[in-house]
Amino acid sequence: MPVEVKICGLSTPETLDAALDAGASYVGLVFYPKSPRHVSLATARALAERARGRARIVALVVDADDATLFGIAREVKPDLFQAHGNETPERISAIRALTGIPVAKAIRVKDAADIAAAAQFQNAAAFILYDAKAPETLKGLLPGGNGHAFDWSLLGEAADPGTFMLAGGLNPANVAEAIRVTGAPMVDVSSGVEKAPGVKDVALIRKFIEAAKSAR
Repeated sequence: MPVEVKICGLSTPETLDAALDAGASYVGLVFYPKSPRHVSLATARALAERARGRARIVALVVDADDATLFGIAREVKPDLFQAHGNETPERISAIRALTGIPVAKAIRVKDAADIAAAAQFQNAAAFILYDAKAPETLKGLLPGGNGHAFDWSLLGEAADPGTFMLAGGLNPANVAEAIRVTGAPMVDVSSGVEKAPGVKDVALIRKFIEAAKSAR
């Protein structure tokens, strides 16, 4: 089966259309004001309507409260929430119960213990997204989209990583190797297809999706 691709942090019709036309399976909208990829509810609603039926719409949130989640669910109607903060398994289950929308949980990885810790979310999350744990000293550190990769062999050696999406430092030049090492069925990119923080590059989006889908 071809690898499924998520382009995250989309914010304009042009870049959204590039992702859709190139065959993205998921498109990600970021709801985190500190991120350069943050979009308003109005912008997200328009982009979601443009994508609906062509790709699954993912709303990325970071330790969001119930009111924020309800607002996104009502206005944007995403197919999936992506919890990218310090949410517990109980909170993941609660988000699903509150909104009726499945939730993917992002796990930041530095070593094998981080991958093992993801098992606690097995019954709560739709799937796990393994991202890199960037250095705390990194300027402008964000919960995700920092452009850092982790040691992919950690996933390749995991006994059973389950259904997962791979993120963290991926770009058109390395995504095929990342898929080969990890066996990832799904990959996610944000900063790796940007020409500036929060500014997606149409050509890079196309190259990334082509490289990912031709990796197997």
